[in-house]
Amino acid sequence: MATPLTADHLLTALRAEGVTVVEVGDWRTHNRDHKGAWGPVNGVVIHHTASSGTRDSVDLCWDGYDELPGPLCHGVIDKEGTVHLIGNGRTNHAGLGDGDVLNAVVRESALPRPTAMDTDGNARFYGFECVNEGDGEDPWPTAQLEAVERVSAALCRAHHWTAASVIGHKEWTNDKIDPLGFGMDDLRARIAKRLGSAPEKPATPSGGTARYTVRTGDTLTGIAEDHGTTVPELASLNHLKDPYLLHPGDELTVPAGPTGHQPFPGAAFFHSAPNSPLVTAMGRRLVEERCSAYTDGPGPRWTDADRESYRRWQRKLGFTGADADGWPGTSSWDALKVPRSS
Repeated sequence: MATPLTADHLLTALRAEGVTVVEVGDWRTHNRDHKGAWGPVNGVVIHHTASSGTRDSVDLCWDGYDELPGPLCHGVIDKEGTVHLIGNGRTNHAGLGDGDVLNAVVRESALPRPTAMDTDGNARFYGFECVNEGDGEDPWPTAQLEAVERVSAALCRAHHWTAASVIGHKEWTNDKIDPLGFGMDDLRARIAKRLGSAPEKPATPSGGTARYTVRTGDTLTGIAEDHGTTVPELASLNHLKDPYLLHPGDELTVPAGPTGHQPFPGAAFFHSAPNSPLVTAMGRRLVEERCSAYTDGPGPRWTDADRESYRRWQRKLGFTGADADGWPGTSSWDALKVPRSS
């Protein structure tokens, strides 16, 4: 048994394992502690959201619904591998499960099949929801699975647990199927391998960092675009909370120095229908990957043909539904390896 991590210690543990973290609102005090105990804790439960889209899934897990108020977990792991922290304390994620399973987790031994629903899991487990439709067909991108692994390893390392302390919701109770789409034994094997070496440090921009002073009219999206990074990465680098409030004179740490490929310029860049050499460079890579929907070009102006080509690229990577809408995201952009453009 272990005392739950404080909010600060949880952040430290996740970032030490190389996790990109976004702090959502007042997550540090968002909990269901008034409904019962929180702790001692014994492990981590992994779920899927049965939803699509990062913002909708985060909102759902924050608010909950009529039958089950939020927060519904401690964090949401999106398709890009970013972890959105939404709760600290007791959350409505595990519900009732089998006490024999809890005893096995405490012993870090083989799990029995759950048959009873006699133990409150909300008091004893951290819970992380992964954005996935839960139909067995919605893919699990590599970046997302790696984030699940890193989050789990971070908590195991912080509490001196083994990978046997990480279970799926379907292993806790007999009336759930999540997570559906990957094997928990395989996940535990990867967590165990990660725990066998020193924790990985947070990823830092390959060209180092610089300081940026916020000016009147600046937004975090604009600053991220100007420095070749994303809002989640910039927020994680500066330990910012969502919603992101900037004030003139604030100093931010930003990436500095070029890399071999063009960093993701941010989703807002493409929604603004840009006219940029970067769009041409992206289009050429899409042609090289045989994802072209162009009848001419590609050219510097963002068009429907660019979006359709990018949708084909997302589908080639395994994205479906709302996650293959043709609007670039961090992991799909990084996989495309767009060369730098002037």
